[in-house]
Amino acid sequence: MAKSGNGRAAPTKTVNLALQGGGSHGAFTWGVLDALLEDGRLRFEGASGTSAGAMNAVVLAHAFARAHEDGIKGAEAREAARAALSRFWEGVGVMGSFMSGLPLPGAQLMGSWFSQWLSPYQANPFGVNPLRQLLKREVDFELLARQRQMKVFITATNIRTGRGDIFSGSQLSADVVMASACLPSVFQAVQIGSDYYWDGGYSGNPAIYPLIYETRSADMVLVQINPIESRYTPGASAPEIMERVNEITFNAPLLAEMRAIEFVSRLLAEGKLDPARYKNVLLHRVDGGTALAEFGAASKARADVPFLRRLFELGRGAGRQWLQEHFDDIGVCSSVEKVSRSQAQSSEKTLP
Repeated sequence: MAKSGNGRAAPTKTVNLALQGGGSHGAFTWGVLDALLEDGRLRFEGASGTSAGAMNAVVLAHAFARAHEDGIKGAEAREAARAALSRFWEGVGVMGSFMSGLPLPGAQLMGSWFSQWLSPYQANPFGVNPLRQLLKREVDFELLARQRQMKVFITATNIRTGRGDIFSGSQLSADVVMASACLPSVFQAVQIGSDYYWDGGYSGNPAIYPLIYETRSADMVLVQINPIESRYTPGASAPEIMERVNEITFNAPLLAEMRAIEFVSRLLAEGKLDPARYKNVLLHRVDGGTALAEFGAASKARADVPFLRRLFELGRGAGRQWLQEHFDDIGVCSSVEKVSRSQAQSSEKTLP
């Protein structure tokens, strides 16, 4: 158990993790998790992740499962988890290109240009993706699928139905994680069973509802790495327009769930819903959107070690600051900013 400032054992609180995707910007989340693990006052009941968030989730859960198998507990288990996350992201840095799947200098630029004219089946007919091998090297998916130390939920978008499918427990595999990170302009669709899947960000980035229904903890810590708000300048270039379109697209499912959570919380507070049937979710957020905005969306494909380390340090700083400001809110109240009233009012204006 972690120690407080006066040397006494600090209380441990249980939370769930909601981890957004965003290419190599997931290294920011690595930094946040490292700060939370180092602090030691939080226990993770479950984690919902998409794309890079899914990778962080499975590496973290597997590390705890491996520690349990080896009889390691407490601070030593947390250190093992920190080491596992570090190994994974250092491995990403060695490959040097996160989204292109090809560890070649300039692959990001080439991929961006060719994707306008060639599908992934033409540009990469053999489906080469070193990330899969890295994941399989770092994560024993058989152990992950049977472990009970931490629930994991991974979102991938079903191409046939257009809906987000949630994978957990015995369904977890390297294919599921790669499906969650499968950008359709870059990667070949991933087949799971009889269906094919693309990036989970289109349908849930990340999906929060599995944490509501499948865990006991009411507290959720969202690590958000895609900015919600961004200044728009008339006359923006085509890449700038597409960057903002992608940010809006990948945040839309999350914002919808956040509005629903706020709505249910308000009805519970007004006594209009049965608290025995509806969970009063306490939402918290470590916001990386602002910190990462200066790098731009194109940097999500950049994965050299110095850059990942820079994002890691930004995440560690944000995680420490969040703990300092909001640890006492856990179990008491939501600390996340409410969904903007302008959005709510806009929605109400459309009602008859």
